[in-house]
Amino acid sequence: MNSVLRVTPSLSFGSRRSLYILERNIMAYKRQWPVFVSGFFEPLFYLLSLGIGLNSLVGHLDVGGQSVSYAAFVAPGMLATSSMNGGVIDSIYNVFFKLKVSHVYEPVLSTPLDVNDVALGEVWWSLTRGALYATSFIICMALLGDAGSPWVILCLPGAVLTSFAFACVGLAACTYMRSWQDFDTVTLVTLPLFLFSATFFPLSLYPTWLASIVIFSPLYQSATLLRGLSLGSFSWVMLVHVAYLFVMGLVGLSVAARRFQRILAP
Repeated sequence: MNSVLRVTPSLSFGSRRSLYILERNIMAYKRQWPVFVSGFFEPLFYLLSLGIGLNSLVGHLDVGGQSVSYAAFVAPGMLATSSMNGGVIDSIYNVFFKLKVSHVYEPVLSTPLDVNDVALGEVWWSLTRGALYATSFIICMALLGDAGSPWVILCLPGAVLTSFAFACVGLAACTYMRSWQDFDTVTLVTLPLFLFSATFFPLSLYPTWLASIVIFSPLYQSATLLRGLSLGSFSWVMLVHVAYLFVMGLVGLSVAARRFQRILAP
C-alpha cells in the first residue's frame, strides 16, 4: 500500500526528472528512424488484408444493435492488440536489455534521478511510442472506411491507456526475468490474449464457459472499449473498462518501482 502511495503522486502530477529518461530514449532512437517508419506501415497492411479478404467473406455483424462490417469490427481489436504489443515490447524486451545486458541504469542513478524516475520514465517512453503508432492506426482506419463514426478520434486516448496498462505490468514482469529464455512466457501470455479476447469474433459466439473467462481479460477490456468508441456506442460499462485498465497500470507501476528499488538501489 505504501508503494502505491509513493508512485501515485508521480503518476498523477508527473516527474520532471523522469522526463530525462524519455529524452534519453528519444536521442537513442533518433538514428533508428527506419524502425519507427516500419511501424507505421504495419496497421495499413493489417487493415488492407481485412478489407480485401475477410470483410467480404464474413459480411456484417451485429454489435450493440448496430450492423457493422467485419473490418470495422476487427479494426479496434487490432488497435488494442497493437497497443498491447507496443507496451510489452518496450517495457519488457528493451528494458531487460538495459537492465541485464548494457547496464544503462547504473550511471543514470549516479545523477539526481532515482529509481522511481527510471521506472516512470520508461513508461513515458512506452506511451509516447504507443501514441505515435495508435495515431497512424486510427488514420488508416479512417482512410479505409473502417472507422464506425467520427468518435473514432477517442480511440487515441483509449489506445494510450491500453499501452499504459500493459507497459506498467510488463515493466514489473521484466524485473523477474532472469534470462532470454524467460521471454517464452511472454508469448505464452500475450498469444492467448490476442486469440481469445473478442478480437476477431463477438463474445456471443464464444462458448459460455469461455466467455465467462474472456470478460476478465485485459485485452478484452481494451478491445471492447475501443470498439465502442470507434462506433460511437457509449455506455456506462466503458467506465468499468477504463477503471480496469487504469488500476492495472497503477498496480503494475507500483510493483515495478518496488522491484527496481530492490534491484538497482545500493
